[in-house]
Amino acid sequence: MTSQSAATLRSRYAVQAASDLEENRRRQRELAEKLAMLREEEALLIEIMALAEHHQGDAELSPLPEQAQDEPTLTQERLSRTPGAATKAPRSARTGSRAKAAAKGRSRRPLLGDLLLDLLAGHSEPHLAKDLREELMVQHPDREPTPQVVRNTLESLVAKGQVRRHKEERSVMYTLVDRGHRRTPAG
Repeated sequence: MTSQSAATLRSRYAVQAASDLEENRRRQRELAEKLAMLREEEALLIEIMALAEHHQGDAELSPLPEQAQDEPTLTQERLSRTPGAATKAPRSARTGSRAKAAAKGRSRRPLLGDLLLDLLAGHSEPHLAKDLREELMVQHPDREPTPQVVRNTLESLVAKGQVRRHKEERSVMYTLVDRGHRRTPAG
């Protein structure tokens, strides 16, 4: 190898190294900006969770129409695992007896799961969640659950053994389990 080709090779390596170094610095700046944005989002989410915990007692007094009463909610255990979450008991735990006393005075609406079971009892064939939601909204105009809430409630009933899921190609349909074949909650 001649000295001229060695010098050319060295200059190419130097240019490539400088280019790689500049690209690495640019990428580091991008990642630093992204990290700062993620930290801001984390702080915002922690603040939202603290507000949700603070207002959790209010939600128990007047539940949202589309939320089924038997659906799981954010528990204190899950909140305590979140960094920066408040450590005191949720408001609902502190005012639980008052909330229960107030709820006794009002008549409760039927649970979404119960309404869906009643609708399925009227059908012998499998039905799409979308169709069940539409029928529910016709029979109960005061209820407007989102399609996702209806699907989640139906899946909850499937997990409890009260409803059977049928898959046909890309469609998921639901039927009521025969009363003789239902699992009991204990078994």
